[in-house]
Amino acid sequence: MQHADALAAPSAATIAPTSRARRQRALLDSVAGWIVTAGGLATIASIVSILGFILVEVIPLWRAPTARVDSSFDLASDAFVVATSDEHRHIVPAVLTNGTVRFLNLKEGSTVTELPLPGLNGEHVHAVVSTSHAKLVVLTPSGRLLSATLRYNYPEGDVRSMPQPVLDDGGSWQLTSEGTAPELVGVSIPSGNVITAVFAANGAPQLLAVVEKRGLFGAESTEIRKNLPLRYGGAATAILVDGDGKSAYVGSSNGYVERWDLRDKNDPKVVDAVDVTSRRDVPVTAMSLLIGDQALIVGDAAGRVTRWFTVRDAEMESGWRLRRINEFEPHSGAVTAIASSPRDKGFLTGDTNGTVLLRHATTRRTLISLSSSSGAIEGLSFAPKANGAVAIDAKGHLSNWAIHNPHPEITLATLFGKIWYEGYNEPAYVWQSTGGTDEFEPKLSLIPLIVGTMKGTLYALLFAVPIAVFGALYTSQFAHPRLRSAIKPTVEIMAALPSVVLGFLAGLWLAPSIERVVPAVMATAVVVPAAIVAVGFAWHFAPSSVRRHVRPGMELVLLVPVVLLAAQLCIWMSSPIESLLFGGDFRGWLYGWDQRFDQRNCIVVGFAMGFAVIPIIFTISEDAISNVPPRLVSGSLALGATPWQTALRVVLPTASAGIFSAIMVGFGRAVGETMIVLMATGNTPVLDWSIFTGMRTLSANIAVEIPEAPLGSTLYRVLFLAALLLFAVTFVVNTAAEVIRLRLRRKYQNL
Repeated sequence: MQHADALAAPSAATIAPTSRARRQRALLDSVAGWIVTAGGLATIASIVSILGFILVEVIPLWRAPTARVDSSFDLASDAFVVATSDEHRHIVPAVLTNGTVRFLNLKEGSTVTELPLPGLNGEHVHAVVSTSHAKLVVLTPSGRLLSATLRYNYPEGDVRSMPQPVLDDGGSWQLTSEGTAPELVGVSIPSGNVITAVFAANGAPQLLAVVEKRGLFGAESTEIRKNLPLRYGGAATAILVDGDGKSAYVGSSNGYVERWDLRDKNDPKVVDAVDVTSRRDVPVTAMSLLIGDQALIVGDAAGRVTRWFTVRDAEMESGWRLRRINEFEPHSGAVTAIASSPRDKGFLTGDTNGTVLLRHATTRRTLISLSSSSGAIEGLSFAPKANGAVAIDAKGHLSNWAIHNPHPEITLATLFGKIWYEGYNEPAYVWQSTGGTDEFEPKLSLIPLIVGTMKGTLYALLFAVPIAVFGALYTSQFAHPRLRSAIKPTVEIMAALPSVVLGFLAGLWLAPSIERVVPAVMATAVVVPAAIVAVGFAWHFAPSSVRRHVRPGMELVLLVPVVLLAAQLCIWMSSPIESLLFGGDFRGWLYGWDQRFDQRNCIVVGFAMGFAVIPIIFTISEDAISNVPPRLVSGSLALGATPWQTALRVVLPTASAGIFSAIMVGFGRAVGETMIVLMATGNTPVLDWSIFTGMRTLSANIAVEIPEAPLGSTLYRVLFLAALLLFAVTFVVNTAAEVIRLRLRRKYQNL
């Protein structure tokens, strides 16, 4: 009895280790819990930090532009016009009537230095025809046109120091033979010996062109004079010549603007005339060409401001027609001056009430309203970096503003809407962030990139989802265990292939191969499934003496050669199919339907990116299907259902939550794919859903353009906005997928 009690009662030595082990396990559990919690919080913090950084880069796109008055002072009574400032806004030149250029401290209004206009020869200045940061063009009372080149030298290269201005002789030309100054002059002087000037005396426009021809024995200049009669009568009220001297625009007192073709100086032609005011009693008062000389800004006496440029028109003899693109917020008084930005598609307009408005042509917005004084604005100019503006009114009062306007071309409309860009016949969604010159108009519509992203994802999933899901179903429910142990590891190894390798193979091998046999590739979409179905029926009705030679679950060994043979048959029949259905030229047939064919197209992307997505969808789907309770499968089979009926009506619905999650994970993988899309497509941001063209996705666009985007520039921030869109799409899709997955799980969890 005592011996039994001794065996039943545990000793203290036995209890102690057990308690110590429990304490150790509790400690380890606590530490593990803290580690897991810390890891989860770190993951959340990392995601939030990334999102915060993206938002920090994107938010400045939506900040309103600002302007402040840096200085304001009165000019001397004999100073009647002011040119643009130097590059760093230290000084501004004022042209005096006595032929002196007075350089003023832009902050204080004090005189820095004075220089005489070269070549004036004792004459006075009657009017200033053109002013810029590089050139001054003035008119004398005798009708002589005088050009001077303006340069600024900074001491020892220090841009913070006051520069030293230099005026160089740029040539002179006699406009009128009567020795009197014309009322209006528009001029283009691309070089020292060449000039194209259109001027008006008593409202009748005339052309003066000096053409230089170079030969073996030197250069020879020829002077050409022509009259330019207005088509609809009236008097010329505004004249403008483009920078190359190839076109001239003449605004009239009856509200028309005529466009003259001056490429042949001996035979100038009026190629277009448009009514810009819609009222015959409202004259055109001011005109300016935006940077690039494509878009024309017109202001009239009623205060209206409109933008025009040429579009193709087969009915016009020249093939082009001036068309009004948009109208801006009107002024309360007549428009008296227009100045174009030297950096972008912005411009300034001034009126008789002393109001100056900063606008942007692409966005059609009025960005800032600046007030000078009560006098009419007579002169307007941008700073060379477009970060400042100078205005002078009829009372000789100068106003100088500092402008902060880093992203004028960004609005919701330019990012997601149709915009009518220069050179286009109609509004369009376009992504083209850079051009060959600074005159380029940025086109930053994200719609082609969003469509490209969805397009590549769609075609990749169309290829990957059926193969991955049905492959997982076969592996889990039908395959022999030996075959199953080989298939799943092989598919999972596919996921380890670098996407850059897949993209390399797709771009350099698969794309040219598919291009040669496109009709065969299209035929495989029909022939291969038909061959699989035919073999399935044949196997079902085959004699048992034949079927017993193949173990159940090993039928795939017989099916693979059939698929390969069917695909090869399609390739062999490619030429006959092309001749029979497409007239022997598939590309020509596509062009007949206004479609084009790119070698690197969505077919290639579908195969390559689908190949990358298949392992993810297959693995998750196979796990979900394998986790279906065996009792459900056994019960279905016991009730007389075939294995195929059981798989479709019991297994797939029960595993639907997991399969749906697998597809959504694959969707996220396809949306974010970069290298395959970058290398396997033409990477062109075209806007169509054709399977025969390429595309550019948001992720590929970021990879291509972020290395070249200047830090803090508009392009730089728009690329971060594209990243934010990817983040938002992934978040929304994953959230919706989780909601649907939980609903499916609740629906089938009681089976």
